Amino acid sequence: MSSEMFGSDAFSPREIAAKVEAIGVGKARLPLLTMWMLAMLAGAFVGLGALYFTLVRSDPTLGFATAQVLGGVVFSLGLLLVVVAGAELFTGNNLLAMAWADGKISTREVLRNWTVVCLGNLVGAAGLALLVFLSGHAQMNGARVAETTMAIATAKVELPFWTAFFRGMLCNVLVCMAVWMAIAGRSVVDKAVAIVFPISAFVAAGFEHSIANMYFIPLAMLLQASGGVADTWSTITIFGFAGNLVPVILGNLVGGSVLVGLVYWVIYIRGQKAVGG
Repeated sequence: MSSEMFGSDAFSPREIAAKVEAIGVGKARLPLLTMWMLAMLAGAFVGLGALYFTLVRSDPTLGFATAQVLGGVVFSLGLLLVVVAGAELFTGNNLLAMAWADGKISTREVLRNWTVVCLGNLVGAAGLALLVFLSGHAQMNGARVAETTMAIATAKVELPFWTAFFRGMLCNVLVCMAVWMAIAGRSVVDKAVAIVFPISAFVAAGFEHSIANMYFIPLAMLLQASGGVADTWSTITIFGFAGNLVPVILGNLVGGSVLVGLVYWVIYIRGQKAVGG
C-alpha cells in the first residue's frame, strides 16, 4: 500500500514499518564512538526540553491544565532536536525491537545499542544539568525555577515502583508513536507536527521519561547540595535516583519495544511475510 493511496505525500504505515526496520539495522551497527557521542547529544537535547518545561511550570499564574499542556508542548523541543538534528535516544531506540524480531539484527546488537545509548544519554542529560546549575538559571523568577525543579524531582523519587513502571510504559508508547509518525513526514514541518501532540500528551498526563529524569533529578541534587533551595524538600539521594530510573527504564522498554515495535512488526512485517509465503 503506497503513500499515494492516503492522498498525501506522507509515507504509509506499511512504508513506515519498513523504514523503521532499516533505520534500526543502521542504528544497531553504528561505530561505538559515533553511537556514544550521538547518545550524549540526545541526553542533552531532552534535558533542554525538560529545562523549557520547568520554566513554564515555574509560573504560578498558570492554571493546572494550561501549565501541563503548555509545558508538554515546549518539552517537545527535546525529541524535535533528536529527530531533526540527529541523535541517539534510548526511548526511541526501543523500536529496534522490530529489526530484532525480523532477524535483521542480533540480540547482542540490540543490547549493545540500548546499553551504550542509555549510558550516553545519562552523561549528556546529567552534564547539561551541571552546566545549567553553574549558569545560575535556576534562580530565575525569584528562584521559583529552582523550587519547581525540586518539586518535580521529589515527586519522581517518591513514586512507588509499579506506579513509576506503568507511567514509564505509557510514556514510551507515546514517544515511540511520535518517532513512528515523524518518520512518515518528509519535511521538518511534518515531523514537528507529528512530534508535538504525542509528546505534549505524555508530559501533560504526568508519565515518566527515563532520560528526562536523568536531567531533573541530578539538577535537583546539585541545587540541594549547594543550599540553593529551602530545606522543606525531601532529601534526594543517589539511591532515590536509581529507585526511579530502574522501574521507569523497564517501563519505557516494555512500552516502546513491545506495545509499539513488536505490535507493528506483527501487523506489517510478520503478516506481510505470511501472505507472501
